[in-house]
Amino acid sequence: MTTPWYGAIEAGGTKFICAVGTGPENIRAQVRIPTTTPAETMAAVFDFFDAQVKEVDLAAIGIASFGPVDLHKDSATWGYITTTPKPHWANANIGQAVRDRYNVPVGFDTDVNGVILAEARWGAAQGLNSAVYFTIGTGVGGGGVIDGQLMHGLVHPEMGHMRIPHDLQKDPYAGHCPFHQDCFEGLASGPAIEARWGVKGDALGVDHAAWELEADYIALAMMNIACVLSPQRIILGGGVMQQAQLFPMIRAKLQTYLNGYIQDAAILENMDTYVVPPQLGDVAGICGGLALAMDA
Repeated sequence: MTTPWYGAIEAGGTKFICAVGTGPENIRAQVRIPTTTPAETMAAVFDFFDAQVKEVDLAAIGIASFGPVDLHKDSATWGYITTTPKPHWANANIGQAVRDRYNVPVGFDTDVNGVILAEARWGAAQGLNSAVYFTIGTGVGGGGVIDGQLMHGLVHPEMGHMRIPHDLQKDPYAGHCPFHQDCFEGLASGPAIEARWGVKGDALGVDHAAWELEADYIALAMMNIACVLSPQRIILGGGVMQQAQLFPMIRAKLQTYLNGYIQDAAILENMDTYVVPPQLGDVAGICGGLALAMDA
């Protein structure tokens, strides 16, 4: 029996990555497309897949998209990006457009849900019943799996918009989020770092005060996650988390904030393996699309 090929789209705010493969070790073709307007970007997406379907049969296509998105299968706008502040992309049709063009099953979910699904299948959350993934970069978002199933509810989790303590004496910055100002994303995203300190985070030294404050906000948010969702592992990715010095700071602060309340060895003794980076690295997002395609 021939191994089926799957299409994947990692739909990001700055770039779309399209690929065809079967997993992280077997990607036969891939392309990066700048995110401009929906019409222009989707035309380039179609050019890629139009060429691919002439060479292989696609069993399904998975789309892991920036959001918010409409995931309700019976909705007239299923597969749409909804209330994004990104210019031109509010109410953009991605999922239905791909499904109608290629007439294959389409898996559609948030980018962070795609990544945690991939990490559970091939990466840092393999063999676990529950895990949470956060991307901390241009925005902040989180997704989770429980018993191998993605977390969904009324819509999809918006973990990046949880409220965390904001000491205005210590940090007078008002916050970057256009909806909530000083939510987690508003305080800890890459643009918040740049607005607060006047330069992008990668221009700041590893000992800059920015990272102590950043680690504090992330640890406060992860305390909420540890207490509310009780995941077996927390995976932190995104551009901000390329600052490797953040991991030991976050782990120490999280342990301090939990203050011995959660009595489990994962937190009390093994924090180095409780809060970790993604194992799939740069291919985590596109593997999220492949995992969604397989589940579709």
